[in-house]
Amino acid sequence: MTSDKKPETSVSVEKRQNGRWCFVIKFRGVTYPAQGNFTSMLEAQATAQSVLKGLEKQV
Repeated sequence: MTSDKKPETSVSVEKRQNGRWCFVIKFRGVTYPAQGNFTSMLEAQATAQSVLKGLEKQV
């Protein structure tokens, strides 16, 4: 596959106003809504990577 035909995938970890962390995944052009209410950024990142791996296995 050429680079311009690859689907866009990204993971963003954000801190909410309440001090908790969440993540947003964009996979194959679909943006999934913010998920989680994590106490640390590391916890949110680890969960996001796990979810992303699950999405990749479905394809």
